[in-house]
Amino acid sequence: MTLTLFIIMSLYILLIVILIFGFTKMKPAPYYDTTPKTSFSIVVPYRNEAKNLPQLLKTFSKLDYPRDLFEVILVDDDSDEKIDFLHYKFSIQIANNIRKSNSPKKDAIETAIALANKEWIITTDADCEVQPHWLSIIDNYIQQTHVKMVAAGVAYIYKKGFLHAFQNLDFLSLQGATIGSFGINEPFMCNGANFAYKKDFFYELNGFEGNNTIASGDDAFLLQKAIEKNKDAIGFCLNHQSTVYTKSVSNWKSLFFQRVRWATKSTDYYSFFGKALAIVVFLTNIAWLSSIFFIIVQIISLHSFLVFIGAKAIVDYILLKQTSFHYETKLKWLIPSMVLYPIFSTTVAFYSLFGHYKWKGRTFKK
Repeated sequence: MTLTLFIIMSLYILLIVILIFGFTKMKPAPYYDTTPKTSFSIVVPYRNEAKNLPQLLKTFSKLDYPRDLFEVILVDDDSDEKIDFLHYKFSIQIANNIRKSNSPKKDAIETAIALANKEWIITTDADCEVQPHWLSIIDNYIQQTHVKMVAAGVAYIYKKGFLHAFQNLDFLSLQGATIGSFGINEPFMCNGANFAYKKDFFYELNGFEGNNTIASGDDAFLLQKAIEKNKDAIGFCLNHQSTVYTKSVSNWKSLFFQRVRWATKSTDYYSFFGKALAIVVFLTNIAWLSSIFFIIVQIISLHSFLVFIGAKAIVDYILLKQTSFHYETKLKWLIPSMVLYPIFSTTVAFYSLFGHYKWKGRTFKK
């Protein structure tokens, strides 16, 4: 049993060290004073977001980007609420979602793309806020790299309390893994709250065809199709001013089902590295929990267990510290979160394989 623990620990440390190394290889995207050229259709699917959507639109109104180079397409996915969109000084199209699959969000994005008048699609979520230089930085990155698809950073708006701190640490680990995987040229995930691609490239990839039976994954699956088509056409814009900020959820139940929804994507990753990482992380969390029982029945020693969790904590901390430094956020409630995370993550993983989850008032099955 000690040998099994050692093998799992070694694989975990190796993969996290690889991600740490990949993160160090990623250089911040420099900003050059160039004339904006890229035209964007900003796509926002929404359902019952009367509290959040006006704030997002307010941040759009503060963008320093030429008004003729972007439009906003809002896709209403059967909302019960009414929102006034008349007082914004930029182009807004409002469309009703045309449902045709098991994924309302993918359907909404496809509905918007069919209406888009601009060269690039950039998606975000209704509960997000963007920064004034958001489009300028991404345009600059596109002009420098000539890519066809751009992933960029997402971070939580700061809140006090353990629930937020736990979510923030979990989210930072995902962002760290995302950036690190781009650094080693093995990207396997991104975040649809800050994701851009050429409209023609979307159609070249046949859109979401092949994975629209899964409710989530409008970002990761499209990225992986792009990787199979042309890995050189994809990039990650590592610039703090291009970061989109989103809200953490307000209770543990919502967090659990949100993470279940995210976890349903991992079993369908195309990427060998992404699958390997998901499996090793799962096994590491199982080993963490089972080791407590094995200590009690004296199958493994307390010393072996402490070495295991100590080594894991060190590499986890380094990756989290790298990511938090980039996103200018602090690591709070770190030790309690590290203790809770294996329990939470393992429960989410098992439930995602066999259970169902609720999202925007609807129930979905794996």
